[in-house]
Amino acid sequence: MKRLSAALAALLLLPAIAFAQGASPPLDGRLKKIRDAKSIAVAYRTDAAPFSFEDNSKQATGYTIDLCRRVIGAIERQLGVQELKIKWVPVTVQNRFETIAKGQADMECGASTVTLARMKEVDFSSFTFVDGTGLLVKSSLSAKGIGDLGGKKIGVIGGTSNERALTEALKSRVINATVVPVKTRDDGLAQLESGAIDAFASDRVLLIGLASKAADPKALALLADALSFEPYAVALPRGDWQMRLAVNTALAQIYRSGAIGEIYGRWFAAFGRPGPITEATYLFGALPE
Repeated sequence: MKRLSAALAALLLLPAIAFAQGASPPLDGRLKKIRDAKSIAVAYRTDAAPFSFEDNSKQATGYTIDLCRRVIGAIERQLGVQELKIKWVPVTVQNRFETIAKGQADMECGASTVTLARMKEVDFSSFTFVDGTGLLVKSSLSAKGIGDLGGKKIGVIGGTSNERALTEALKSRVINATVVPVKTRDDGLAQLESGAIDAFASDRVLLIGLASKAADPKALALLADALSFEPYAVALPRGDWQMRLAVNTALAQIYRSGAIGEIYGRWFAAFGRPGPITEATYLFGALPE
């Protein structure tokens, strides 16, 4: 009887022992592909300065690009790979999530807002920045806010969260303005400068970067209105928990260290310290191990 009891006890303990002694689950999905190929494909926007754009030598650069380079370095250490070759994949605002979903890139590093609708196609990392939809107008318009744009033409990139925020703001405030779809931010700037539209809606920080490219930046003004809450994150393959965990682990390490202050300062020094919402983003993203 004692032997039978001991045998039963041993059998009951086997799952617990196996669980306690077991290593992490075997790699699967994109992480396995990345480790085996010793390379990672990173989608990036060429038109989302200062978050993601191309410098004079056509190299990907920007706040999110710098952040993703640090993330990739952390993933190398997680996988025990000495160096991952980075394949840069340029994308547009229209095809950025499709590129991830189809496996043409392993992550998208740009200025992508997290929305519930987009989660049906891709997953997202912890937040990397917080912005809001703003309005860029000609200074000669003397507009102080969106309420002064009644009867005007407002450009916005079709199919974006900015378009939805603009439409909802006009409706809720009963402002009769014409929404004009544009293809890119550069297209929006060109139409604004030519007078084809009276205002252009996009993320506020992106509008500041866009205005600096104008023929006469002083001829443009950013209105004080913030029409929406736009939390940015790295877009990732949907349902791939190992990839998402690897990226979030890397971001947490960056947020806990002084590295995030260095990256922020490189691109946003003119704005001073991060605002309370952005600081909270880093705080909540600094998850413990």
